[in-house]
Amino acid sequence: MSASFEINFDGLVGPTHNYSGLSWGNEASIGYQKKTSNPREAALQGLQKMKFLMDLGVKQAVLPPHERPFIPALKRMGFTGTPEAILETAKRYQPWIFRYVSSASPMWAANAANVTPSIDSANKKVQFTPANLHTKLHRSFEAETTSRILKAIFENPVFFDHHTPLISHDMFSDEGAANHIRLGKSHGAPGVHLFVYGNSRITDDEIVPQKYPARQSKEASQAIIDQHKIYHKQVVVAQQNPKAIDAGVFHNDVISLGNETLFLFHEESFIGTDNVVDQLKQKLETESDAALQPIKVSSDQVSLEQAVKSYLFNSQLVTLPDGLMTMIAPEESKNIPEVQAFLQNLAEDSSNPIHEIHYLNLRQSMQNGGGPACLRLRVVLNETELAEMNPSVLLTQSLYDQLEAWIKKHYRDKLHPNDLADLKLMEEGRAALDELTTLLNLGSIYDFQQ
Repeated sequence: MSASFEINFDGLVGPTHNYSGLSWGNEASIGYQKKTSNPREAALQGLQKMKFLMDLGVKQAVLPPHERPFIPALKRMGFTGTPEAILETAKRYQPWIFRYVSSASPMWAANAANVTPSIDSANKKVQFTPANLHTKLHRSFEAETTSRILKAIFENPVFFDHHTPLISHDMFSDEGAANHIRLGKSHGAPGVHLFVYGNSRITDDEIVPQKYPARQSKEASQAIIDQHKIYHKQVVVAQQNPKAIDAGVFHNDVISLGNETLFLFHEESFIGTDNVVDQLKQKLETESDAALQPIKVSSDQVSLEQAVKSYLFNSQLVTLPDGLMTMIAPEESKNIPEVQAFLQNLAEDSSNPIHEIHYLNLRQSMQNGGGPACLRLRVVLNETELAEMNPSVLLTQSLYDQLEAWIKKHYRDKLHPNDLADLKLMEEGRAALDELTTLLNLGSIYDFQQ
């Protein structure tokens, strides 16, 4: 059997990174709205995280930002004329709309798509479905560009299957890999898939959140399972605890995470948490010949409020070349004594494979509601599939240096939401992205390049 690798595809932060507070249910997004952001610093922080992982020996790749402000969305809202005329009209009559069509939210690549490794799919191809992100206007028009990007990176139809996004309707509201965890004996072994949903649009007897919306539907999760041809014996479907959603847990990756056989979760993650863990144990043993290593975090150790504020569960767990695991946590985890104490005990506990915890500064992203795990999409490829993907997006020291120079050349160091109506921002962004597509050898993936 050939070796398999989990590659972290991180979204580059876009030139319009700002704090418009568009994500109701995301406490940080709401709390920092209307403040001045630093797009240059945000992009450099994300890039430095990528390099940190690369230097650890983890395979790391780059996903480009999307075009913003997004002219095609404005056209679908009724604006007509040249891009310049459309922006002038919007600026004069509906300036609020710039907050929605200028969001840099594609940086959070965990929401970009659902991905299934070939070993878990009945047709033995890697499966990709861009998320429709139906519940948030500013994210609802990402899927088309995401699809172009993924097809430019994973082009060969012999190895890669690309699906259209699920129908954009409440019943099939899909938030991508942020509500999915794959466990297995190793990345290359058959996996067990945990799909987490917020509520069902056709079942009336389920408990639902009262304060914040549930973004992922059960019907969407089930559709992805069928679309990706995953055997149902390898699947566990669980409902997210409405209490957690109302505490600000807008995606499952803010309350649980997993890597290979390790599953770290808060006791209030799911409805029937113990039953969910029992199902994972049984299926992992049967399907992957492995024993689950569950680590339950109690409310006495870390409250839901502390989990959300620290983004403890939005850390990245990665397996290093020597087989040991490392956790990449946000610096904010050190600011809450209970969270810091938990992480210190976790690293010192020899009964689990986590041997070290690194704290990284991702403050610009964190203040907008996205931590280390939000920024990356996990893709498992075997050696043959890795050889078939576009190698230009794989991070190397040379590419890192080029991207660092590119960011410093094109990005502003200050951006207030009111600045989004600056027509020069579109010109600056297009010039930057045009240069980037050449750098990453992606071809014409943006509407303005067509």
